[in-house]
Amino acid sequence: MCSGTGHTCGRKTDYAFEMACSNIRYGEGVTREIGMDLQNLSVRNVCLMTDSNLSRLPPVTAVLDSLARHGVKYECYDKVRVEPTDSSFKAAIDFAKKRDFDAYVAVGGGSVIDTCKAANLYACHPTADFLDFVNAPIGKGKPVTGTLKPLIAVPTTAGTGSETTGVAIFDFEDLKAKTGIASRSLRPTLGMVDPLHTLHMPARVAANSGFDVLCHALESYTALPYTMRSPCPTNPINRPAYQGSNPVSDVWAKHALRMVAKYLKRAVRDPDDVEARSSMHLASVFAGIGFGNAGVHLCHGMSYPIAGNVKTHKAKGYSVDHSLVPHGLSVVLTSPAVFAFTASMCPERHLEAAEILGADVRNVKAADAGSVLADTLRKILFDLEVEDGLAAVGYSKEDIPALVKGTIPQERVTKLAPRSHTEEDLTELFAASMKLF
Repeated sequence: MCSGTGHTCGRKTDYAFEMACSNIRYGEGVTREIGMDLQNLSVRNVCLMTDSNLSRLPPVTAVLDSLARHGVKYECYDKVRVEPTDSSFKAAIDFAKKRDFDAYVAVGGGSVIDTCKAANLYACHPTADFLDFVNAPIGKGKPVTGTLKPLIAVPTTAGTGSETTGVAIFDFEDLKAKTGIASRSLRPTLGMVDPLHTLHMPARVAANSGFDVLCHALESYTALPYTMRSPCPTNPINRPAYQGSNPVSDVWAKHALRMVAKYLKRAVRDPDDVEARSSMHLASVFAGIGFGNAGVHLCHGMSYPIAGNVKTHKAKGYSVDHSLVPHGLSVVLTSPAVFAFTASMCPERHLEAAEILGADVRNVKAADAGSVLADTLRKILFDLEVEDGLAAVGYSKEDIPALVKGTIPQERVTKLAPRSHTEEDLTELFAASMKLF
């Protein structure tokens, strides 16, 4: 399969995939153990990261109680921005660099966990330029060679799966588009998944977080197979975290879809439904393991400029003072158009996903797989009262060129789409997503 030199692969596409995942601990009230974990690591000074809203809520209180009970010294950084930017990343990095932290704790959603990953990375590489590790073509995409400090992630939303992955996403303000850093080295040492923390999510936060789980699972399951991804790495350190669909990720993605189908609507409609909120928390982990190794594709690639170019839209249920299209919402608004577009390349997978999500596919032809999955997604979104397309969050036809321009640099994910696409295709997908219902 590969040449005998041990340094080069004798084929253009990859022949192997690698599974990587954080250790995960799950259970109601498990946060009380975090002080003991840090003691067991023999740490002296912990960096606790969260955001200003969460800093006053029970999840952070539970962590602080455990740290105090076990005599763990810490400093708190609560200025994490919801939907972080390069500027907010740099502020957190600066905070970390000026102290001598030997462990990190992130309490929050993906914004907090991703910010903490970046702070840990650059504090451990103090001479690195910010763009050194940022994904190409925006950054240099250099591999991470140094060892990072232990990071314990305590997720408070059921969406990003950031507690399982080596990815940190941010808005690059100059380009008005999201990009990120992707390296297995960024993975948290431990993801402490305590379902009690999800009971504090407002309904819209639960919905948008759940949409991220939905798209993580759908995109990783329908991604280009790992054996078709190019180039074949000349060294295993260059094999990307996002490798394409593979047999192990498929298992996690499909199970996450089943849980979304069963529990998402319940979790949104009743915040006291502990079973539903707990199950969505687990679904987020499962989807995270899947996409953290397989990758995502067009919904995520197109979502980054949707979030980055936001004008005046302020999402309901979020305590922020800036315009915001939440990540999960920015991802799911294009999903009907995207999966109608990609279905021709692997119709059986699109049909299987539609069936898991509740569609009757017994007499459906392969040629109709895309429209069936798209209609199934529209029904879910309509039932959960999602904004009616990009127009409902402030975009018009005149914005499409800027949205396409912001998608083009997202090749780390868009190249994993099962169907190749042009700028004209992206233009049509954004146009088709202006209105959903």
